[in-house]
Amino acid sequence: MALLRWYRQHRRELPWRKTRDPYRILVSEIMLQQTQVQTVIPYYHRWLKTFPTFRALARAPLNKVLKRWEGLGYYSRARNLHALSTIVANRYGGRLPSTFDDLKALPGIGRYTAGAVLSIAFQKPSPLVDGNVARVFSRFFGIRQDIALPKTQARLWHLAGDLVPRNNPGDYNQALMELGATICSPRSPDCPRCPLKSGCRALRLKLQEELPVKKKKERTPHFHIGAGVIWHRGKILISQRPLKGLLGGLWEFPGGKQEQGESLRETVRREIHEELGIQIAVGRKLAEVNHAYSHFKITLHTHDCTYLSGKVKALGVMNWCWVLPGDLKKFAFPAANQPVIKLLTARGTFMRDPT
Repeated sequence: MALLRWYRQHRRELPWRKTRDPYRILVSEIMLQQTQVQTVIPYYHRWLKTFPTFRALARAPLNKVLKRWEGLGYYSRARNLHALSTIVANRYGGRLPSTFDDLKALPGIGRYTAGAVLSIAFQKPSPLVDGNVARVFSRFFGIRQDIALPKTQARLWHLAGDLVPRNNPGDYNQALMELGATICSPRSPDCPRCPLKSGCRALRLKLQEELPVKKKKERTPHFHIGAGVIWHRGKILISQRPLKGLLGGLWEFPGGKQEQGESLRETVRREIHEELGIQIAVGRKLAEVNHAYSHFKITLHTHDCTYLSGKVKALGVMNWCWVLPGDLKKFAFPAANQPVIKLLTARGTFMRDPT
């Protein structure tokens, strides 16, 4: 098969391609979701050094797991890996199950991930469709329907199921993904070097730049977030986000989204009272950080604040803690908070009254 010959000759040497260990392959597949290969590689090595097996990961506290994942984004992946490892350790004796239904029943494993693990780790002829495969199929078969539509997705999966071979299904699936990542790229595909060029309908009809068909993205919303670095007796109050939802389980400087007609200082006071039940004095702005998520952007406006009164309660947060500036690095924080932490760490102990 031309595709397999091309793959074995030109594939990138990636660390997860040197193993058949289901745990290591699963970790790589989870990390690679929505994240570029070169970003993943150092995280992959550090993760396996800290958590080399399902049992080791299951024994670890969540904060340690999130801290090791810190900066990789999409933190539900780390939480799901942690929960999944507990199930695998307790129910399956530390060995990942090798059937589609059992895999799909585990937290964070969908149709694609199950197909990847079954074909790569267990050499079972299980299909997969990710963004790269969808692009290759769309061009090769000349599919002119929006690839996000359920009907088109069903067609892509049907094609994947028909084409996956019984022999070397893992290499075949990886070859398709590698082709999409390195040759059949979203823009300016390198068609002369493609091993499938002789049968590609898009190339024959000169539709490479038009396919795949995708719905135009809507304008990305932008939110302003007011947050407080709350000081009391030389320590800072941090809060832990609820497990469910965006950035679940991470620690942060408490605050929230600015409402219409509200100043940022008012936002900080309101959010902190709603989440923690205390009164504060909001001082000068400490830092302003722009950050982009997958579907929206934020500007984080962080203010120095002073604790005034009230008993701290976990009203809109999972937990809270008073910490010294130098101890902030022990907690897992979102990326937008990192510049603030660096500033606080460099500055050291703050003056008594930031207002």
